[in-house]
Amino acid sequence: MKVLLMGTGGADGIPALYGNDRVSKYARANGGKDLRTRSAALIDSVLKIDLGPDTLSQVHRFGIDATEWSAVFFTHSDEDHLCLSEIQYGMFPFVESEKLEYTIYGNEIVCQLIRHRYPEWPIDLIELEKYKTVTHEAYQVTPVSATHKGDEDCHNFIIERDGRRLLYATDTGFYRGEVFDFLAGKDIHALVVECSDGFLKTPYIGHMDIDQCVELVSRLRESKALNADAKVFTTHHAAGGNATHEELVSALTPYGINPGFDGLSFEV
Repeated sequence: MKVLLMGTGGADGIPALYGNDRVSKYARANGGKDLRTRSAALIDSVLKIDLGPDTLSQVHRFGIDATEWSAVFFTHSDEDHLCLSEIQYGMFPFVESEKLEYTIYGNEIVCQLIRHRYPEWPIDLIELEKYKTVTHEAYQVTPVSATHKGDEDCHNFIIERDGRRLLYATDTGFYRGEVFDFLAGKDIHALVVECSDGFLKTPYIGHMDIDQCVELVSRLRESKALNADAKVFTTHHAAGGNATHEELVSALTPYGINPGFDGLSFEV
């Protein structure tokens, strides 16, 4: 599988939309890998993860043809991951097609929001349940429960094709015991994991800082959830985490974790 990280920023991106913090100022001045749009990914040009408000700019920047997508998997309903208004542009009168050409997969709340917004529109919508695998074309996708919101079962995804497995884990919080138990021995070949809070320590449990990210990856390696040679990349970085890209490199690479950036692509 070929994975493209289309965006690696948190909800307000980097530089943050109205941010006057150190990291936002640095990103405005220096650009490059410090510019982060809202988190999203693309697998083999056909399987899209999340559809946020930066989708159009990401498609333009990376030369992506969205008509090739056969599915969009939503992790959860936060607006930086689910931009409801973007869905309509895949159907008449914006294009000739009278139905959405890709299948949408999401949790109960995601599906409810889409049905409410488009009650009469022809959309193939499949509701996901945690730990229950669905098959989409050549892919087996298993939702894993994230510790992100108390009122919603937010999902991370194990995506498998031809015996190769990716765990896409944004907005994870620190996993509960049941998740570590489920992942143990899965022999995952690549991990994309959030590190939203960077150097910032907060009481909010729905995101991870650098220390928590390192601990989570370490536990996944010890339990053989991760293959011994698994690649690990980060995503969903927030300006409030007070870490530039190079500072993330210095903090994370000693632990075999590579800070992701917009446009990073890798093979699984």
